[in-house]
Amino acid sequence: MSDMKAARLAAIRAANIQKQAEGTSAGHTADTPEETAVLPRTDEQTPASPTETFILFSLVAVLGAFLVSFALPGGLSGLSASLLGPDSKAYWYLSRSTAFVAYGLLWISMTLGLMMTKKMTRLWPGGPVIFALHQHTSILGLAFGLFHALILLGDRYSNYTLGQILIPFTNPGTTTLWVGLGQVSLYLMGIVGISFFIQPLIGRSVWRIIHLFSFVIFGLVLCHGVMSGSDSGTIWAEAIYWISGANVLFLTINRVLNSVMEPRRVARPAPAKSKPHEQLVKA
Repeated sequence: MSDMKAARLAAIRAANIQKQAEGTSAGHTADTPEETAVLPRTDEQTPASPTETFILFSLVAVLGAFLVSFALPGGLSGLSASLLGPDSKAYWYLSRSTAFVAYGLLWISMTLGLMMTKKMTRLWPGGPVIFALHQHTSILGLAFGLFHALILLGDRYSNYTLGQILIPFTNPGTTTLWVGLGQVSLYLMGIVGISFFIQPLIGRSVWRIIHLFSFVIFGLVLCHGVMSGSDSGTIWAEAIYWISGANVLFLTINRVLNSVMEPRRVARPAPAKSKPHEQLVKA
């Protein structure tokens, strides 16, 4: 009988030691699926404040203008003559070049947005970084898109009016439909860009619905570039359109399949462990 009592006391001491060990290691994450908590989604990060974004873009613009004014003192006079000359084509070239910059930024923003729920973004460079890049490239794409459209006011060959640039489907010519689709996509980009900063006001559900328009925007911009772009017939432009379109299509299909085949893991509490002294048979 004394042996049974000694074994029971030893079991009680072992249980107390185990409780203390579990208390000290409570901050560690369990490795088993049952004890793994739901990982936070990377698209639920807090967006950067509008003030920080505005200051960052302003500093970059001022610094760029400052460097150009010192590095290219002779080039500025030539640029001025090209912009104000009788046969100026600088506005047209600026519009064509910024169109591809805006499209490239939109492509990068779409790629980052579609990759945000993957595990690799939680390792490197991390969800918050991916979300910030996604947000800033989206806003920069909107800025270059506006520049692409408004700079045409200075082009004397096309003679666009402000109304023809701002009102969709009022552009005269054979590409009215495709130019109008580009104008519509610009307004949708503005709505998506604003939604980053009013997310706390509109809620997560509405914010997600607005961001679904990103797929519509990319499709409209792609059609606008292919059907109405002056460089769409060149090999390099076709390569850009094919690669970017295939990339976004692949990531979209991959994300849809992942959401269907791999449901979100739900945290489940670990099964209760029976105490060692309860497993002993009473003497």
